[in-house]
Amino acid sequence: MYNNIQLSKLMLLSWEIQRKRKLKRTKALLAAWAILQNEEITIYYLTRKFSHTHYPNKIQSQNLTLFNR
Repeated sequence: MYNNIQLSKLMLLSWEIQRKRKLKRTKALLAAWAILQNEEITIYYLTRKFSHTHYPNKIQSQNLTLFNR
């Protein structure tokens, strides 16, 4: 069951990457795999990139996930 969920997340993310970045299927799958394997680092990077300097974020980065669990 868990493997099916992980696989579906991987496929959805890779399709999105493929559409938006206009990559070949293999590169999109590799990018999606790297994002899912390094979820904590990806979330940290995204919150740091899109956070504001003048006021604090409303949500703490510890409470964020890429997908709802």
